[in-house]
Amino acid sequence: MDVVRAVVSDPDGVLLAAAARHAAAWKETFDGCLAAWQHPDTDEPPRAFGAVRDYRELLDGRSRLDGVRAFLAARSIDLPAGVPGDPPGCGTVHAVAARKEQIFSAMVPTEGAEVFEDVRPALLRLRETPIARAAASASRPARALLPSADLTGFFTALVDGDEAAALALPGEPAPAPSQEATDRLGAGPEYTAAGEDALVGVEAGRRGGFRLVVGIGCDGDPSTADALRAHGAGLVLPDLSGLPALLGDGRP
Repeated sequence: MDVVRAVVSDPDGVLLAAAARHAAAWKETFDGCLAAWQHPDTDEPPRAFGAVRDYRELLDGRSRLDGVRAFLAARSIDLPAGVPGDPPGCGTVHAVAARKEQIFSAMVPTEGAEVFEDVRPALLRLRETPIARAAASASRPARALLPSADLTGFFTALVDGDEAAALALPGEPAPAPSQEATDRLGAGPEYTAAGEDALVGVEAGRRGGFRLVVGIGCDGDPSTADALRAHGAGLVLPDLSGLPALLGDGRP
């Protein structure tokens, strides 16, 4: 294929098997608030969070705040925005986001981060080429998870949720975090491949004009591959192992 000078990967779901853990944290976050969100004119609280479908369609790849907004909108729940200093709770968008961060962060020290089996061999092959490598994520724990998985040495640039917030970068499906990562590598999106497992992630890659948007369909479900293509993936792979051969050695 045409020369690719850089690769930007999303740690969650492409490098690390963190999706199930994020989904579990979101389920605990939302389901614990459902009683507080019950409308006085109804007999039952809003429908519980679905750790598979709701996570994939509403949360995966989004920043915490955008994820909370998406879930609340899907359940027709109206909460005030609140402010960034709101403590974890159920009363504001910021409080719910803080609740999720608290729950997920408590999981990290005890459970660490599991690396997909294909990731280290693929990154070792890429490191032997001139292709620059970066990681970009809307997740605040990304910077802590990569060292716990012993993956930091494979990347020369990392943009995580904290940096994205500090730089006021809009979250996916806006391509700003991945574009910031390519800037740090000295390669524009037109020379960069983006590896994404989230639907909003591949949509961001398409919007950002990346040379190649690779959807990683780790679950092996054909519907996942179809959805990734529909949102902008030019190619779908079952894991990261096929990417080095696809990109070649990065030379013209």
